Amino acid sequence: MDDLNQMFATLKALLQEYHPPLQPKVEDGSHFDLWSTKDVVIDGRTRKAVFFASVIIQKGYVGFYYMPVYAEPDMRARLPPELLKLLKGKSCFHIKRLDPLLVEQINQVLRSGFESYQNRGWV
Repeated sequence: MDDLNQMFATLKALLQEYHPPLQPKVEDGSHFDLWSTKDVVIDGRTRKAVFFASVIIQKGYVGFYYMPVYAEPDMRARLPPELLKLLKGKSCFHIKRLDPLLVEQINQVLRSGFESYQNRGWV
């Protein structure tokens, strides 16, 4: 699958499995994100929300932004190789083609990240 709108819809559906308890701040035809809504203390600072993940249609790709890699530094080493090669920077994946294997890998990392947030008490 390489149509950006179809890829966006597929990835958005994966994220929507976590809504609720996570809540979107932006939800439109090209951008969907999820945030915790629980007050948490991170590095001594109280935060009203913690970003979890988002999908955004960009020019030529769908951006999958995945914040749990910041919370757990060793998480990047556990990313599947097919997904890891799409990583640009620390938490943004540029998805130009989406196949069933990649969908399953993204689903797995979302589950892992959500469990990490639960274990930290952020959800």
